[in-house]
Amino acid sequence: METLDEAEQSMTAYKKANISIPTEIIEDIFSRLPVKSILRFRSLSKPWLSRLSSPSFIKLRPHRTALFISAYDQSTRKRHFLYASHDGGPVTHVMTLDDVDSDDTTEAQHLNGLVCFACVRLRSGYYDAQVFVVNPSTHKVFKLPQLDSDFSKYPLQKGCYLFGFDESKNEHKILIIRKSSHIMEIMIYSMLNNSWRKIYLEPPVGFEYWDSLAFENDYDFYNNACVNSVVHLMLIDTHDILGFDLRTEKFTIINTPQGVKPHEFDDYVNVPFMIKVKGCIGVVCYDLVLENNEIHIWTLQDYENRVWVKETITFPKSWVELGEPLPRESVNMDEVIFFVFKFSRNIEKSVSIYNKKSICFKDLQFTLGHQIPSSTTVEVNQIGYYVESMVPL
Repeated sequence: METLDEAEQSMTAYKKANISIPTEIIEDIFSRLPVKSILRFRSLSKPWLSRLSSPSFIKLRPHRTALFISAYDQSTRKRHFLYASHDGGPVTHVMTLDDVDSDDTTEAQHLNGLVCFACVRLRSGYYDAQVFVVNPSTHKVFKLPQLDSDFSKYPLQKGCYLFGFDESKNEHKILIIRKSSHIMEIMIYSMLNNSWRKIYLEPPVGFEYWDSLAFENDYDFYNNACVNSVVHLMLIDTHDILGFDLRTEKFTIINTPQGVKPHEFDDYVNVPFMIKVKGCIGVVCYDLVLENNEIHIWTLQDYENRVWVKETITFPKSWVELGEPLPRESVNMDEVIFFVFKFSRNIEKSVSIYNKKSICFKDLQFTLGHQIPSSTTVEVNQIGYYVESMVPL
């Protein structure tokens, strides 16, 4: 295969030979290259920069997936954000947060190639938040402007930080939700207007208790997914889903099937949780995994008519022996990424991928290496797929 340097030489030769190639063909060829290569070609000239930065070209690129990784180093109190190839291998550093505790950062959420997370610290009885949006493919990081003092310095209430995409406006939005008396106080950041605004909403019919929201109970992750311009949150008492429509800015309740309800409720052991399954809402049920060595994923395949489909995944050997892996998400119809929520001191880490067609698991290995010098004290907290993109920040 032709190297990148050889490709650049070929382009120079074409120019000297005065050979004319249709723009459509050129864009199709370049759209098949990795983002790293395209970024190099952007530096060839201003016309190339313009052509390879145009919205039409960005939309043309096929959806390539990669792994986004969040890791915490206990010895240095640093939170590292990394990415690796879909096939594993060495990781690439994106950014690092210094002087943070392991639970200061929220779980990273991704949409259309962008990744969003918040660093929320308790300072003098108040929660102070910094929200970041990152494009791992281009290494661009955007730090959102601070909230107004009335909202950002609210005593002893962390709130819920959510990432959404409004398809009607082709716009990414960040939400911060918290309770204020009997109503919901919501801050919405528009990445088109680069500004915050605040709204107040009454809870929807069927929503009874604030404690039914996962973020009010200090769960490890928010149990959320954005589908069809609606940000969804799982309710931990009824196991139904609270939806916030980014287009209408209204709440709704989506009822889950009876099969989602656990046989025996235990706060953390067997609570069903939500994942995203190839653009659909999925609910993972694992309350009987110790008895049956299998889990169930209910997928809302027909959103408008509320049609749920159940799928069973059986583990090849004891779930406990495998490290108690749980599915995190799926970016295509064939593969689901599993993550073991256990601390490993090995420099080389792995993640399990379940292929629904072959009905088997495979392990992807990735290496922290020189990216994190003190890798023996590093805990990998999150691994997820994201779609490579050149969306600007």
